[in-house]
Amino acid sequence: MSHTILLVEDDPSLQYSISLALETAGYDVLTAGTVQAASALCGQADLLLLDVMLPDESGLAFCKRLRQTSSKPVLFLTSCSDEADIVRGLDCGGDDYITKPFRLQELLSRIRANLRRLPPPAPDLELTAVEQKLLDYLMCNREQFLTREQILEYLWDSKGCFVSDNTLSVNISRLREKLKGCGCGSIITKRGMGYKWTERTDL
Repeated sequence: MSHTILLVEDDPSLQYSISLALETAGYDVLTAGTVQAASALCGQADLLLLDVMLPDESGLAFCKRLRQTSSKPVLFLTSCSDEADIVRGLDCGGDDYITKPFRLQELLSRIRANLRRLPPPAPDLELTAVEQKLLDYLMCNREQFLTREQILEYLWDSKGCFVSDNTLSVNISRLREKLKGCGCGSIITKRGMGYKWTERTDL
């Protein structure tokens, strides 16, 4: 399965050369030059390559905000090489920190290492669009409780398709039924905390 990488880099020539290298290595690549553009695309990506110095906002602040809803791998790719910069990058939620200039094979190796910790693909089930999006979100944030508010915000369609609180309950219930017997995991509910995906099947 081909993974999708979001490259957030505001230098056009560097963005082009890295994108070309990633595509040659077999990845699907999305690109953005600002945090605003990256925010609209990050839901489609399996992993982010994120510069620290961006025109509209720090990549560190973007990563910290992303960590409130997602555990997908974030690799900082930046010229900020001081130890303090590296510590800040990892403390705000980054999974790795690669300084420019870098060796291409090292970058690809670190990408592969971080992609290996992604959850397995969603089981082959007949799901509605909302159920599929809900399952993907829960699996991406496995073993982490997501509040109803976080889930509803994520499910809100860019075209204005409204998912109500009651609709969410119905979709959770239907998804649980479809997951029974598949042996891939289950959805746990905890009052006051929300829902989480676990790979345990004995619950």
